[in-house]
Amino acid sequence: MNIRRVPFDHPDAVKLNDEVQAEYDVRYGDGGDATELAASDFAPPNGLYLIAYDENDVPVASGGWRSQDANGEGNADGDAELKRMFVIEQMRGRGLARRILAALEEDARAAGRTRMVLETGTKQPEAVALYSPRPTNLRERSDYSGYHEESLCYAKPLRTP
Repeated sequence: MNIRRVPFDHPDAVKLNDEVQAEYDVRYGDGGDATELAASDFAPPNGLYLIAYDENDVPVASGGWRSQDANGEGNADGDAELKRMFVIEQMRGRGLARRILAALEEDARAAGRTRMVLETGTKQPEAVALYSPRPTNLRERSDYSGYHEESLCYAKPLRTP
């Protein structure tokens, strides 16, 4: 597996983003994640977008982080928001999401971010399993409830006080 940094508007990123949006629509029936994202959100040093490619150079997984600061919605200065974590169905269960998550956390930490935050949903058991306390140490957060009644929100300190 080869994990590469790519712009969020790269054709492979667009392809995987379309796939994750279609999956959200199947699971939640509301057309996908309405969060507005721009390629600049993931441009270093304020973010990063990664794609994992298989041995045939086919994009099979993705994920990114973008800077978030205090915004009145529960985010704090120094937050890094995890976005668009996705693994195509045929490649699930191989640890790709964990590898991408670890690389994103490392990059966000190096960029000076102090906490990783994310929102997922109750109809995404794979994501819930990934973000559960073991092995990622993400914890459910009470300071942010998300935008949907089926939202689950997590946070993890990236630096020790």
